[in-house]
Amino acid sequence: MKAAQSKQLKIKLIKSLSGRLPGHIACANGLGLRRINQIRVVENTSPNRGMINKIAYLLTVEEL
Repeated sequence: MKAAQSKQLKIKLIKSLSGRLPGHIACANGLGLRRINQIRVVENTSPNRGMINKIAYLLTVEEL
């Protein structure tokens, strides 16, 4: 049996969105991140994981 997977992720924007690709800015906005050091707790779903993976260089991610 697989280990229980975390249902939520805590994400923090650690780099600026200025000068980034429009798709990357849209992903950050879709996750609810608009300012540096802003933290959001999001569900660990496939669409959210895809957005997080796309802009992973801008974020820190922690499983809750």
